[in-house]
Amino acid sequence: MSSITVIGIDLGKSTFHLIGHDQAGREQLRKKLNRTKLIEFLSNHEPIVIAMESCGGSHWLARKCQEFGHQTKLIPPQYVKPYVKTNKNDFLDADAIAEASTRPSMRFVSVKSEETQVLAVIQRIRSGYIKERTACMNRTGAILLEFGLSFPRGHTHMKKLFDWLSQQPDRVPKLLLQELIETHEYYELLNERIKQQEKKLLNIVEQDERAQLLKTIPGIGDLVASQCLSSISDVHDFKNGRHMAAWIGLVPHQHSTGGKTKLLGISKRGDKSLRTLFIHGARAMLSRLDRAEKYFGHWIIELRARKPFNVAVVALANKMARIAWSVLMYKRPFEVIK
Repeated sequence: MSSITVIGIDLGKSTFHLIGHDQAGREQLRKKLNRTKLIEFLSNHEPIVIAMESCGGSHWLARKCQEFGHQTKLIPPQYVKPYVKTNKNDFLDADAIAEASTRPSMRFVSVKSEETQVLAVIQRIRSGYIKERTACMNRTGAILLEFGLSFPRGHTHMKKLFDWLSQQPDRVPKLLLQELIETHEYYELLNERIKQQEKKLLNIVEQDERAQLLKTIPGIGDLVASQCLSSISDVHDFKNGRHMAAWIGLVPHQHSTGGKTKLLGISKRGDKSLRTLFIHGARAMLSRLDRAEKYFGHWIIELRARKPFNVAVVALANKMARIAWSVLMYKRPFEVIK
C-alpha cells in the first residue's frame, strides 16, 4: 500500500504537475503529466485525497476524481499562496496545495455539478453580450462625434438612431450611413441574444425549488436567484448567514493592530457578480422606504436617517444575503415577522 496520503495538483491547460505527501508531509511523489496520462494515473491509483486550487477546469477534474473514488479538496487560490516557499514554479505550487489541504482550519470549495457550471456559462455569455452592447453604443456615439454630431446616451435613443439622424441639420455621408446601419443591426442582434439568455435563466429558475424559495425574499428576482444557484455550490459551506455575507464581500474590511479595531469599507471579496446583484436588489427596495420597512423592519428607516443612501443599501444587501442563507439552509420561504 502506498504511503502517500494526499496529492496536490497544479492545474494547467495541457500539463499538470503533481506532488504527493505522506502522513508526515514529506514528499513521496513528483510527476508531470498531460491530460490523458493524468486521467489514466488517477483512475489506476488507490483512493486518496486529491487537492487542487479552485480555478478553471478544477470542478470538472474534481468530478472525475470522485468517479474514481478519490476524496477531492478544492482550495481558494488566495489561501494557497502563503504556503508557497521561496521562488515560484509549478512543482512548488503543487507542493503548497498539498500542504495547505492538510491544515485543519483550511476552507474548501464544494465541487460544482455540471448543471451548476452550465448555469454559470449562460450567465457569463449574457454578461459578455451586455458588455459588447455597451461597447457598440459607445462606438456609435464616438463615430458620430467625429462628424460633429453629439448623440445622446441611452437605449431609448439608440433604438431610434435613424429617426434622430433624420432630425439633424447636417446630413451624414452615404458611406457612413451604411456603416451605422450595420452597427445598429449588430446592436439589435445583441439585444436579441441577451433576451435569449434571459429566457434560459428564467426556465431554469422556474424549475428549481431553491430559486423559488429565494424569490420569496423581497428584492431578489430571477437574476439574483440564478446567480445564487451558480455561485453557491453548497450552502453548508457557510456556518451562518454572516459567514456567507462575508464570502460575498458585504462586510467591513478589517485592518486592526495593537488592540485597536479599525473597520474600513466593505471587503469586496468573493463573487463580484453576486455582490453587485444583491446591492442592486437592495437599492430597488430602498428606493421606497415604506416597502423596505414593511419587509425588513424599522431599523432600515433609522439607518437611512443616520447614514448616506449607499451605506444603507449595502447594509440592506448584507441583510438580504443572510436571509438568503437561512432560506437555503432551512428550505423555508421568507416570512415577514409581525
